[in-house]
Amino acid sequence: MKTQDIKIERSSGNVFADLGLPDAEAHLLKAELVTRIDRIIRQRGLKQVEAAKLLGLSQPDVSRLMRGDFQEYSLERLLRLLTRLGRDIDIKIRKARSRGTGRLSVEA
Repeated sequence: MKTQDIKIERSSGNVFADLGLPDAEAHLLKAELVTRIDRIIRQRGLKQVEAAKLLGLSQPDVSRLMRGDFQEYSLERLLRLLTRLGRDIDIKIRKARSRGTGRLSVEA
């Protein structure tokens, strides 16, 4: 394949939307929350068994979550996992910055 044959498309910033998945914004938000959970577990040096006990999950569930298999998790459940890891969760509702619909985002 020659370099000139490669088509490059600019990302929207949401891979789930780029793939045409329904509820792409919610999927991205969940992915960001799972990334935070994974980062906290790694920063603490917790083994999956230890993290599972702390989170109230089984070790295989922690393994799946850390590998990005989070489809079965609701946003509420992921937020609860973060609180079990000692994080406070603040939800702010404000007017959208643009005229279109609002957006979901994670700040840390």
